[in-house]
Amino acid sequence: MKKYIVLFFGLFVPFSLLAQNDFLIENHRKKVTIPFKLINNLVFIPIKVNGVELNFLLDSGVEETILFSMEEKQEVSFNNIEKIKLRGLGSEEEIEGLKSTNNVLETHGIKSNNHLVYIILDQSFNLSSHIGIPVNGIIGHKFFKNNLVEINYQKKKVIIHLNNEETRKKLDKKFKSVPITIERSKPYIYTTAVTDGNEIPAKLLIDIGNSDAFWIFENNKIKLPKKNFPDFLGKGFSGDIEGHRAKIEKFSIADFEFKNPIVSFPDSTSVRNVKMVPDRIGSVGGEVLKRFTLVLDYADRKLYLKKNSKFSEPFTYNKSGITIQHNGLQWVQETVRLETVQVATSMSDVDSNSKKDNFRYKFSLKPVYEIVNIRKNSAAEKCGLKKGDIIVTINKIMPYRYSLQQINNLLKSEDDIWINLEVERNSLILKFRFKLEDEL
Repeated sequence: MKKYIVLFFGLFVPFSLLAQNDFLIENHRKKVTIPFKLINNLVFIPIKVNGVELNFLLDSGVEETILFSMEEKQEVSFNNIEKIKLRGLGSEEEIEGLKSTNNVLETHGIKSNNHLVYIILDQSFNLSSHIGIPVNGIIGHKFFKNNLVEINYQKKKVIIHLNNEETRKKLDKKFKSVPITIERSKPYIYTTAVTDGNEIPAKLLIDIGNSDAFWIFENNKIKLPKKNFPDFLGKGFSGDIEGHRAKIEKFSIADFEFKNPIVSFPDSTSVRNVKMVPDRIGSVGGEVLKRFTLVLDYADRKLYLKKNSKFSEPFTYNKSGITIQHNGLQWVQETVRLETVQVATSMSDVDSNSKKDNFRYKFSLKPVYEIVNIRKNSAAEKCGLKKGDIIVTINKIMPYRYSLQQINNLLKSEDDIWINLEVERNSLILKFRFKLEDEL
């Protein structure tokens, strides 16, 4: 089941819950700062679990702490383990997992004792190959619950502020505050959608772990626009998530307006296992949230927003129709130039070249990129590319010269550019060429 894993886990529902301690700032400090990596609109932070550092996706759309891809982290010890079943997004059935209590999680001056974690055993559930860095887990509600959590997307810092009125007064001077609700341990916001000229109230989950702009579930208020295309939206805990992508006229959050945002519409079968809170019709994700510096205040039921320089950027999507992931590593031979200085043994040597270029070879491990999904009727499918093709070159450049993020950015280009791919298929090298074209 090596398939694309959706970069959004906002609807995970565990079968059993257990109260535990939440993250608290240590040593009476007023705030702590955690650097993060921003990839595909998603926030990744380091957290030590029982003394071993792991990488976590920060996700306001999950209630519990979830671990996976632990086969290379055998040194992590877990306490009080029991088997459970997990269910969430996707059309398939529940999956097996473990529940562990009495764990210690800590990072950069905040700490949580007696922390409950859920561990997914299925090793095919793996974000690392889709992100380009090791990813070992997802952390949600317990990270946000007791503190004011600021996410500065431009500086790539998460700042945990002490939860008090003095901090809120400072935030009120710099930010626009918007009321939110906390339901089933997750934050929701009331927005306005404009479609077919009609303004429609829309209650959305604030989902930092969703890389898209907006998700809208099938409902009687907002219909799928006529101009759309079917797409594989990703993979959740319980299977594939299929749906459509389209544009709507406008979305508004308080005084902030987003014109012609790209909206994903998951099929009803993909969300059948999810328990919805009343009146919720979708989610707002990282493609919108990254346009702000934001602060989540669960205790006072507020979201603080301040526009950044990304606010007016156009909304984009993968125009190629191909989904690419890491598929292992390969040894690559590279030429290295070594400049050496020769020592003169006589006066006649002084006039000769004192420097000589030597070339040596070094071998490095580089990622292999594979096409793992192709959208029907997309430019990539029409030119003949297939699922399972291994990329050999991209526009005549070796693919390992790019990060996965850079490749995805290229495929989301605003311009109608040509993409030239060489791929390996059944031990043959094949060449393909297609143009990025806007289907919306």
